Amino acid sequence: MFSQLCLSFILSLQIIVLPISQALAAVPPQKTLEERLKARAQRAPATKFTSLIFDLPLTYNKKVSFWISYFQSKGKNWFRDWLERSSKYMPFIQKELKNAGLPQDLAFMVMIESGFLPTAVSHANAVGPWQFMQATGERYGLKVNSWLDERRDLKKSTLAAIRYIQDLYQEFGSWYLVAASYNMGENGLRRQIVKRQTRDFWTLSQSGALPQETMDYVPKILAVMMIAKSPALYGFRDLAQFEPLDYDIVSVPGGTDLANLATKLGVTTKSLKDLNAELTLGYIPSRIESHTIRVPKGSINLVAQYLEGHKK
Repeated sequence: MFSQLCLSFILSLQIIVLPISQALAAVPPQKTLEERLKARAQRAPATKFTSLIFDLPLTYNKKVSFWISYFQSKGKNWFRDWLERSSKYMPFIQKELKNAGLPQDLAFMVMIESGFLPTAVSHANAVGPWQFMQATGERYGLKVNSWLDERRDLKKSTLAAIRYIQDLYQEFGSWYLVAASYNMGENGLRRQIVKRQTRDFWTLSQSGALPQETMDYVPKILAVMMIAKSPALYGFRDLAQFEPLDYDIVSVPGGTDLANLATKLGVTTKSLKDLNAELTLGYIPSRIESHTIRVPKGSINLVAQYLEGHKK
């Protein structure tokens, strides 16, 4: 009799165990980000709250909160630099993401990857704003050789990143997993998904399946999204604003030196090199017949004069 009662009790427990999807759906949702920001705005009445739009799914938890606090404290100077540089590069990146039908907030990956520095190089030798490894960059059409590294080309690397992200989303079907696989590599993530039998980023993270850098990567993206869309609420005021990238395209022959050309154009060598960060030597080797470069808007006639005076 007792064993029958125990069996009945166990069966009753099995009946109330929900599938994970239903169990998650039954959990009351956390306050939305806008509710949190409105509450903060009420505590800081001098700052006007404006409605925010996010096109990536938002999660607010201890890990995200940690990185928000970090960027407000120890990482504040870095983050201010990132925010200020973003005004120069973000419009172009978001436009290309939108044209590709991807969430524009994926542009914040660049903030975490490189701080919007086209010449950034990681400890693993990933290069450029999107921090491509050479093999991955070449897989998506980016040239790397002795004088040219298209991983540092904002336009070409962004278009390559878009194709890569599209492939990742087609496989993983989750923007958090897209970001995780971008950081750790799709092969490693694929193995962990099969091993742990879950496609939930947070479950994978809590189980220890992911490298620490990847466990931090998604929370960092969410943290920078939240801060960057309302910086004053997080203590970032009086930010410098740069003009969005705007330039002309011109073909120049091999042997063209950016420093000499900059003198003719009346701009600094640094500014011209920044526009053409993919030219790792600062010039086009004479063995190259011609190459397309970017020059300040409205300076094509000056470039023509320079080339006329430097004909071989």
